[in-house]
Amino acid sequence: MSLGERLHDVALYYRSARGLSRELLAIGICLIIGIIAMPCLIFIAGRLVLGPYGHGNLFALWHDYLQQLLAGSRAAWFIALGPYLLLWLLRAGRQLLGHKPAET
Repeated sequence: MSLGERLHDVALYYRSARGLSRELLAIGICLIIGIIAMPCLIFIAGRLVLGPYGHGNLFALWHDYLQQLLAGSRAAWFIALGPYLLLWLLRAGRQLLGHKPAET
């Protein structure tokens, strides 16, 4: 099974899930994005704007980030939970605009 097929299966499961299971799946996906993808995006943006990372390459930044997460850094946890916060803001925007979720 290819990665595309797996992502498609997760998307179908997410759309069919309701209640707590859907929310836990959303939290899990957002945490994966926050812990894996966000440091990569920060590294790329920082390299373009500020220049090379002082401690090394992308893996050095990711290592430093994980250490900060384990140490309980508020900034690191904000980055990790940022995608979930964005999801909540998008949901609130949909509510304010009066859009209802599609029924499946």
